[in-house]
Amino acid sequence: MDEAVKKEILFDISQAIQILQERETKDVEELKTLSDHAIEDIAVQKDLELVTVTVLLYSIYKVVPCMQKDNYQHLVAGLTMLKNALSRGDLGGYNRTIKSLYTLVRQCNAKVQEHLQDVMQAARIKKGTSLLQRGLSIGQAAGLMGLSNWDLQPYAGKTTALGEHDERMPAEKRVLSALKIFGVRS
Repeated sequence: MDEAVKKEILFDISQAIQILQERETKDVEELKTLSDHAIEDIAVQKDLELVTVTVLLYSIYKVVPCMQKDNYQHLVAGLTMLKNALSRGDLGGYNRTIKSLYTLVRQCNAKVQEHLQDVMQAARIKKGTSLLQRGLSIGQAAGLMGLSNWDLQPYAGKTTALGEHDERMPAEKRVLSALKIFGVRS
């Protein structure tokens, strides 16, 4: 794992632990903010491990209000184990802990368990759309989030990010420049 990616993951996990240490009503909003921060890391680093952690954080943000006290405590303990395993460079322990955390998220309640795939797909699509807004192409965003281009296209059409840009050169000058590049004389 790349050192910069490892540092970002450790930061995100540490922030999640800090947010969840004491259960408060503001935790949900803080987790949402952390999840949004994590998507910026993906746009910069374009790393699959960051995607996994970002989707996990987003899933936690979605299910934490309905978590029972026992599961909540296991969640915080699991995140601490995840951080420790990554800090030690124990990638096997890190991967096992990620898997157990996803299992814990699924166990939140029967409704979440039934619809986890939908939640995960929605998280990927939402984060993929965020990547589009940060300048990545549909292909890059879909590939990073484990989606097909077709999954993101309906959302790409609804975002205003693709249409927002300032032209720095008048259209006439751009056409003349294009003609010059292709060797066409006007």
